[in-house]
Amino acid sequence: MAIHCFNAPGINPPAGHYSHAVVHNGVAYLAGQLPHVPGKPPGKPGSIAEQTAQVLSNIDQALLACGSSRNKVLRCTVYVADIDHWPEVNRIWAEFFGSHKPARAVVPVKELHYGYALEVEVTAAVG
Repeated sequence: MAIHCFNAPGINPPAGHYSHAVVHNGVAYLAGQLPHVPGKPPGKPGSIAEQTAQVLSNIDQALLACGSSRNKVLRCTVYVADIDHWPEVNRIWAEFFGSHKPARAVVPVKELHYGYALEVEVTAAVG
């Protein structure tokens, strides 16, 4: 049972000692994705809508790199720095996933790295 680590070419490389995704036994475990804009230094990219769209785009890239897709997402954990943002995050989330409704936990937190408003962890099937 091999363990494979992946870094997505379409998003910024990890800034620490980790991979964007690790695949084991047909399951991809994605590291928490922040709304980093590819090719730019870390920093708040704008509104909560823009940050949510960027996080989901980064997730798409990480899933693609390890042979999965948004329709194979099993579970997500969403860390949000201001729970008042939740209605907008959920609206964009629903557009992104469409009829697919993975299990999800929403965790309000005091703050996130670089001042971002959300971070998302994902577990998905591969193959």
